[in-house]
Amino acid sequence: MPNVLDLEQSLLLLELEPPFGKREVQLARRRMAKVWHPDIAPPGKQVEHERHLKAINEAADQLERLAEQSRGGKVSRNAVRASAMAAREARAEQGRRNYEAEERARAHAADRQKHDPFGARVPDHSVVHKYARCLSYPEWGVGTVEGIYFTGDGDDVQQWARMRFQPGVRTVPAGSLQFVDFSTPDPGADRVQRFMTAAQHALAEGDFEIAAKRLIYARDADPENTTVLRLLTIAFWQAGNLEAAGRSVRDWARADRQRPAPHRFASRIYEDMNALDLAAEAADRAAARAPGDADAWERVGRLRLRLMQRRAALGALERARRLGPSVDGLLDLALAYHLAGDVGAEVSATTQAIEMYPDSLTAWTRHAFALARTERVAEGIEAAEHALALGADAEVTELLESLRAALPRVLPAA
Repeated sequence: MPNVLDLEQSLLLLELEPPFGKREVQLARRRMAKVWHPDIAPPGKQVEHERHLKAINEAADQLERLAEQSRGGKVSRNAVRASAMAAREARAEQGRRNYEAEERARAHAADRQKHDPFGARVPDHSVVHKYARCLSYPEWGVGTVEGIYFTGDGDDVQQWARMRFQPGVRTVPAGSLQFVDFSTPDPGADRVQRFMTAAQHALAEGDFEIAAKRLIYARDADPENTTVLRLLTIAFWQAGNLEAAGRSVRDWARADRQRPAPHRFASRIYEDMNALDLAAEAADRAAARAPGDADAWERVGRLRLRLMQRRAALGALERARRLGPSVDGLLDLALAYHLAGDVGAEVSATTQAIEMYPDSLTAWTRHAFALARTERVAEGIEAAEHALALGADAEVTELLESLRAALPRVLPAA
């Protein structure tokens, strides 16, 4: 039987209305690719998204070629109607042949039942479901199945459905459907995965308030799920709801006691709330759970320094320098030594900073000011000149002029 191009099915796949041209097909292809790309599929549904996107691309390729060959680059409604009629006739013919084959199979089964009544003990049966939800986009809610369609033939047959959800009619691959049985409640794990998928879509779109609302339902279904608590903390934090973020991060820390991540988030959230004492305590807990993390110790030192606890800050920053110094950590250490009145240790820290990061303007500027507080005037002038070579700064220029004025003058040799 010849393959008849069914324009109506291709338009349904692309959610496109006739008349259409090549540009409309391209826009529809891009719109559907954003919805059904395998990279945004929930776990275990990547193959369904990939096959559905492949069918969409094949339909779009056919429609683009047809639009290019049509008069004026447009395919009219009449052409779509004629194609749909031909496709329906072809399906009717195929259905007649299938019916005849079924009749022959039924006659054979009746003959077998007569002569071999115990040959098959398991009866054939089918159950028709009307209500389903899309696992890829659970935020659409429960929809009604309006039609089941098949694309392709042979081993490349793909099944898809037209579903009516609250946002509207959607084209959904059959493998992404979960049929709903209202007589039994959903398992908690299914509810968590469903709300997690919806929340990840909202996070990708930057709608953090909606993501937080969906994650609350996921948390209620499984209060000990650390992944849900982590995403809920991020959603509340990005939405600007710091109090809710603080409550969520405390729940996360209670559920995941050994990892430093919840305490690291808690420290940043408390710092945004201007609760520096709580932020420093959370940073201490994060550093205690990751004693080899130099960044964690630098954060402890920075917060202790803001609380004017110089001894604790020096201990944490020195430990960070031993583990893996960074330019910010070394400059914070230099500031701590400056506040403690140890100019020699301050110069030592800034010297290490410029040796490790010779292109850092901040490091050279701090080194020049540290040298200016010593008797090493010539070295201070050299450091200030190097800082000015990296970038203009009015304070460094003023410092350089004052150092040159303080440079001792000697008589030339005879």
